[in-house]
Amino acid sequence: MITCTFEKGYTDNLRHVVVHALVVRNQEILLEKRAGDLLETGKWAIPGGFLSRDETVSQGVLRELYEETGWKGEIISLFRTNSNPKRANDANRQNVIFEYLIKPIEKSGKTDWETSKVEWIPFDKLLPFDEFAFDHGESIRLLLSYLKKPFPLPVIM
Repeated sequence: MITCTFEKGYTDNLRHVVVHALVVRNQEILLEKRAGDLLETGKWAIPGGFLSRDETVSQGVLRELYEETGWKGEIISLFRTNSNPKRANDANRQNVIFEYLIKPIEKSGKTDWETSKVEWIPFDKLLPFDEFAFDHGESIRLLLSYLKKPFPLPVIM
């Protein structure tokens, strides 16, 4: 059971919905290196971004995947929702993240300005989890646990 208490006068609202694409093939994960004038520029990250008005989270994750990596994909499953109010480096706002497992279909586009590099990284060549942008290392660690020994999805945090 989840319970919640509210402090009197609490007016801070959730500001953004974010989508992430966990794209896996064989023993590799698709990652991007953040570029431009973004938080955590220069760090490796899971493809994703903010949900646009008038789109569903499933439409948003496929759009972000294509815009940032040039890859088209197919949703396998919602993997996790993450509403941790203390996410690292979240720019003084609380984002709610919907992470999806995605099957890669084809590379048919180019990366956008937010991405300097896109690579398929073998699981055994990943950076230490704390070196990824935001808390993406935590997501990858959870994904690797799931691939090793599947558990019920989605994970709600």
